[in-house]
Amino acid sequence: MKTKNKKEKVEWKRLDNASKIFPAISNNKDTKVYRISAELYRDINPENLQKALDLTLEGFPMYKSILRRGFFWYYFESSNIHPKVEIESTNPCSAIYIKGKKNHLFRISYYKKRINLELFHALSDGAGAIWFLETLVFYYIKINYKDELGNSNPSLEHGASISQKSDDGFWRNYTPDIQNTKIKRKRYTTAYMIKGKRIDENKMKVIEGAMSVEKILNISRGYGTSMTVFLTSLFMYSIYADMPKNKRKKLIVISVPINLHRYYDSLTARNFFTTMDISYDFQKNSPEIKDIVKYVNKEFKKGLEKENIHRKVVRFMKFENNPVIRIIPLVIKDFFMKIASKFNSKSISSSISNIGRIKTAEEFESYIKQFSVCASARAPKITFCSYRDRLVITFTSPYVETEIQREFFQFLSNRDIEIEITSNM
Repeated sequence: MKTKNKKEKVEWKRLDNASKIFPAISNNKDTKVYRISAELYRDINPENLQKALDLTLEGFPMYKSILRRGFFWYYFESSNIHPKVEIESTNPCSAIYIKGKKNHLFRISYYKKRINLELFHALSDGAGAIWFLETLVFYYIKINYKDELGNSNPSLEHGASISQKSDDGFWRNYTPDIQNTKIKRKRYTTAYMIKGKRIDENKMKVIEGAMSVEKILNISRGYGTSMTVFLTSLFMYSIYADMPKNKRKKLIVISVPINLHRYYDSLTARNFFTTMDISYDFQKNSPEIKDIVKYVNKEFKKGLEKENIHRKVVRFMKFENNPVIRIIPLVIKDFFMKIASKFNSKSISSSISNIGRIKTAEEFESYIKQFSVCASARAPKITFCSYRDRLVITFTSPYVETEIQREFFQFLSNRDIEIEITSNM
């Protein structure tokens, strides 16, 4: 505990295991910011959105924190800065964390019918951010449409306490006595790197495709797999279709985040995830989509085994808890984390992230059209989420070229999937 003056005390929390790398590696080319948006059927009332934000923050005090640099680690420090909603005026996923600047790690903006929540990834993962946005939309609709709702009294499904939301899921589930925690992680030194002409001023091209959840599920079931496995396989297929022939000996490697909340029944609103890498060798394996799906499905099952996931958590925590690493100054830690990140990025082609199914009170369904998600990217990447029968798949890319995106959506369109395409450029 630190003090600003005799009357005011400042609370602080250390960053969780998954958050520590983001302040070290974020930059203007990859801000480590992601955006989750709710699109309603009517224009947003900014005054009522501000009221909703004030109510939401009462249940998420971590969101009022600023990021500070200590001698050994970064840490969150409580702040009295009052967050204000603002009309959208920046490009999607623009930088939020700026070294040395005291500001919150999220922003709420609106534009016409859309509410945007943008976060610096050190603050929370997709699961926590969805929880925050669901709460914000809940309060906004209750306030803005109170006369229409009448005697209807919908309630929030989330029943976690503030301490549970602020919990560090990694420490909570750390069991240092587990045996055989060594995991040999494959390093794909021959991973294919997607190249292109960068958009000026480090802007991100965002292309959204909205379609029926049920129709995509039907295609996935036809291949005997889940939606996430099918879309991962289709992403690989689309990347391969755009690969120069002289690069096709390289592996396509897709990084897939794993939501740890569901494995440990955690109610934290902070980062609690790990990742797995799925690779496919088109030189040795069939380029047919059915064969890609079959292989990727098998790799997903192995990667999602609870024992393997728990070993990853323990391995990361043992590394963090190493007494030698703990006493290394932060400036040195940052240096080596940047090197490790650059090395790791060369072994991954891209990533795909399923934020999941978003739910709201049944009484609110007539007010909400859809939710969508996008993230800063060093190469074309996919994020997606669903609401009722509305699936929104979003490509974010720093490049002018859109051949991969076109191949991806064309594949679905050729199978009678109706897709509404929107773009910011």
